[in-house]
Amino acid sequence: MQKTTAKKSLKVSWLKQIWAVLNEPVTLSATSATYDSLRYRFMRNRLRWAMVLGLIYFLSFVPIDLYSWLVQDQLIARTWLLTGLTRIFGLAICLIALQFPLGHRRLGILFVGASWSVILIRQIVKTVTGNVTPDDFDWTMFTWTMVFFSQATLIPVRWPLHLISQLGALIYYFGVNPLLGFAVVPAEESPASLILKLFWMCAIPNLSIYLYEHLAEAEFDAQSKLKVEQERSERLLLNILPQPIAERLKQEERTIADSFREVTVLFADIVGFTKLSEQIPPTQLVELLNQTFSIFDRLAEKYGLEKIKTIGDAYMVAGLPEPHPDYVCAVADMALDMQQALQDFNQHAQQNLKIRIGIHTGPVVAGVIGMKKFAYDLWGDTVNTASRMESHSLPGKIQVSQTTYECLRDRYEFEARGAIPIKGKGEMSTYFLKGRRSS
Repeated sequence: MQKTTAKKSLKVSWLKQIWAVLNEPVTLSATSATYDSLRYRFMRNRLRWAMVLGLIYFLSFVPIDLYSWLVQDQLIARTWLLTGLTRIFGLAICLIALQFPLGHRRLGILFVGASWSVILIRQIVKTVTGNVTPDDFDWTMFTWTMVFFSQATLIPVRWPLHLISQLGALIYYFGVNPLLGFAVVPAEESPASLILKLFWMCAIPNLSIYLYEHLAEAEFDAQSKLKVEQERSERLLLNILPQPIAERLKQEERTIADSFREVTVLFADIVGFTKLSEQIPPTQLVELLNQTFSIFDRLAEKYGLEKIKTIGDAYMVAGLPEPHPDYVCAVADMALDMQQALQDFNQHAQQNLKIRIGIHTGPVVAGVIGMKKFAYDLWGDTVNTASRMESHSLPGKIQVSQTTYECLRDRYEFEARGAIPIKGKGEMSTYFLKGRRSS
C-alpha cells in the first residue's frame, strides 16, 4: 500500500513539474530585473521570430508543391502541399495566440505547439494517408535534426521544453505508427545505430541549451552584482561631489574648475560646541552632531542646494553648481528652516543648541582638488566674507551682508544691524534676516 502511494505521489510530482515547465511566470512586470523575467522576455521575442521564420520558410515551398501537384499530379506533391499548408496553419494559430495575454502566460505550451506543428504534422499526414514506409526514416531523421538544432540556436532557453518537444516526436513515430501496423525503421538499420542516432540528436541540442542557460544566468548574476556595485559607487560619489561635477569626473576631465559671478554662500556654526564637547562623552557628541547635520542635509536637498563641507561644528552650503535665479532665496529659506528645525530638535532631544548663520553673495571659483579624498570646494573673497558674517553674528541670528540684503529685501523682512567691524574687512553694513514678507 505504501509503495503504491509513493508511486502515485511521484507520478503527481512529475506531472506538476512538466506543467510548471510548460507555463511561464505570469506576474513578471516589464521592468522586473530578475533572471526569470529576462528569460521570459527573451523567449517570447525569440518565439515570435521563430514562428515568423517558420511561416516564411514553409510559404516559400507552397508554389513549388502547388505546381508539382497541378502539372505532374504526383501523390508526393499533394502530400507535401497538404503538409505545408497544415504547418502554416498551425504556426499562424500559435503566432496569433502569442499576441494575446493568454498566450503570454502560456509560452511553454506555445513553444511545444509550434514545435509539434512542424515536426508531427508531416507524420500525421502520412499516417492518415497510409504512406508511412521504412524509407521515410532517413528523411524524418534529417527533418528532426534540422528542427531541433534550429530551435536550439533560435530559442536557447528552457531546455526541458526542447526535451518535451523531442520526446513527443519520438513517441509518435516509434509508438503510434507501429501500433497502427506501419513499419518505421529500415531493415538494414541496426538497433545500436538507431539508438545512437536518436540519443545524439536529442542530447547535443539539449546539452547546448542547458550550458547556454547556465552561462546566461551566471552572466546575468555577474551583471547584476556589477550594477549593484556601480550604483553603490555612484551613490558614494554623489555623497562627495555634486552630480554635474561627478559626471564630468567620470568623463575623465582632469581639471575641474569653474568661475561663477554670483553665488550665495551660507555658513552655520553651533554656538558653544567646543565647551559642550568637554562635557559629554565622545560617542554622544558625535551622535548629536550627526543628527543636527543630517537635518541640515535634508534641508539642503529640499532646496536644491549643495552642501560643500563641514569643518568641525561648522556647516557650509551654497547654490551650486548649476546656475539658478532663485538660489539666493533658496539659501535664505534654508537658513530660516535651519533655525526652526533646530528648535524642534531641541524640544525632542531635550537640548539647548543654538546656531549662528552668516550669508554673503558674490563671485567664487569652484573646483575639485586632490587625488585621494578629493573634495569639491569654493574659493574667493565671497567665501571669506560669508564666514565672517557667521563668526560676527549672534546666537540664534542670521546675519547677511549688504549684497545679499539687496537681493532679498523685496521679499524678506530684515533688521538693520548697522555698520560693524569685520575682521580683515573693516566696517561693513549688515542685517539680520527675520523671515519672509507676509505678502
